[in-house]
Amino acid sequence: MDKKTMFKVAIIMIVAMTLALLIRGIIVQYKRVQIAQNPAGEIPLTETELLEKPYSGYIVVIDAGHGGADPGKVGANGTLEKDINLEITLALQEALEEEGMTVVLTRHNDSGLYDENSSNKKMQDMRGRLAIIEESNADLVVSIHQNSFGDSSVCGPQVFYHETSEKGAEAAKLMQDALNTELEIARPRVQKGNDNYYLLTKCSKVMIIAECGFLSNPEEEALLKDSDYRERIVEAIKQGICNYLDGINVVPDETPKTDEVVWIHKRGEMLQKEMII
Repeated sequence: MDKKTMFKVAIIMIVAMTLALLIRGIIVQYKRVQIAQNPAGEIPLTETELLEKPYSGYIVVIDAGHGGADPGKVGANGTLEKDINLEITLALQEALEEEGMTVVLTRHNDSGLYDENSSNKKMQDMRGRLAIIEESNADLVVSIHQNSFGDSSVCGPQVFYHETSEKGAEAAKLMQDALNTELEIARPRVQKGNDNYYLLTKCSKVMIIAECGFLSNPEEEALLKDSDYRERIVEAIKQGICNYLDGINVVPDETPKTDEVVWIHKRGEMLQKEMII
């Protein structure tokens, strides 16, 4: 190899290394921007750890519908919606955290966000959930529910979004497609816009409601009680969330001042704000 060729090879290698370092820096800095406002006293992630998990820096709120005194829908054979919602939520939290996401829950047990002596527990609970969501700085909010209908033959998952939200419509379509595919739905439903669900109407974040199935259908109720089937639901919802986050293209306006470590919320931590009226 002559000197001229060696010089060209050296230049190419330098350019390649420079580009690699530049791309690495952009990825790390972008993830820093996503979580720069988190409070102190939390678990640190180094730059290397950030790069090892594909969705580090993204914040997702999972809202397990109902809970406590509010059972939600009651299945044909007595299954309570609140219990199925929580089972799916806790498994989904673990799956999303394995991908590097920060997961915020509105509840992590069979409880509601209300005072026992409240005259309107339902509204207090909804306001409490909304407060957690609004404080979360979430990239996406997914509320987990189960459906019910007078005709017991009706079945299948369906995803709702606020009808004026373009990003909500996008997230809902991706989630609906993932559920229909993973659960192998014979007669798939389509996502649907809505303008009267409380959280969809009041929430300023990108939010969708995932109705995973119909408890009023005895066959689907049995499936929803089956842990293997719920694992498929969790996988589908995780895929829908990942597909939406993959489409987010944010260019930070400025670079925050941070140290060599960045911070995320503790695994499984609920944001405890003074939101109970």
